[in-house]
Formats: sequence, structure tokens, C-alpha cells
Amino acid sequence: MSDLAAKNCNLWKRGQPPLAGDAIARLAAQLGGDWQVVDDHQLECTYEFANFVDALAFTNRIGELAEEQNHHPDIHLSWGKVKLVIWTHDADGLTENDFVWAAKADLRR
Repeated sequence: MSDLAAKNCNLWKRGQPPLAGDAIARLAAQLGGDWQVVDDHQLECTYEFANFVDALAFTNRIGELAEEQNHHPDIHLSWGKVKLVIWTHDADGLTENDFVWAAKADLRR
């Protein structure tokens, strides 16, 4: 388990700025899989599956993770694919919580 995956998402205090520059790069380097930083604003990853049933089962595991961590991604489900998009809405950008959540999502694969 990665150091990020061992952490939990914490309550974000409104008014704190989102991460930028080197802080984003440092955390992104710790992610496995195919996570991409998009516009220094959000993380995106598309997981591929053999069929719809497997993709749906993963979607349900991701829903459980979202509730456990109280941090909720956008989930796009299609045949054999699940795309996840996550950022901290209150910060209007990326926080450590997003990287923690992404690392934990990889473990649900």
C-alpha cells in the first residue's frame, strides 16, 4: 500500500487555497495507475474492464469508498470503462485529499 493510500481524507477547511505547482507534481508522482492531472485542477483516470458487469461492480466499490472517505468523485460508467474525475470542490482545485482518494481507488480495482 502506498503512503497516500494509508492516509484518510480530512475535512477541508474552507478558504484554504488549492495545491499548485511542485506540491501537485510531488503528490502526482506518488500515484500509480493512469491518473492524470488536468489543468492543475483535477485528477482523472479511466479504468478498463472486460464487460459492463465488472465495470458496474467497480463503480459500486468506488461509491463505497466515496462514502467511507466523505469525498466524492464524478463517475462516468460505460460498457467496460469507468472514468473517475476528482477535485476538492470547496477549494476549486486539488488538495491532498484528492491524491489520497485516488490512491485508495486504485486499491479497489
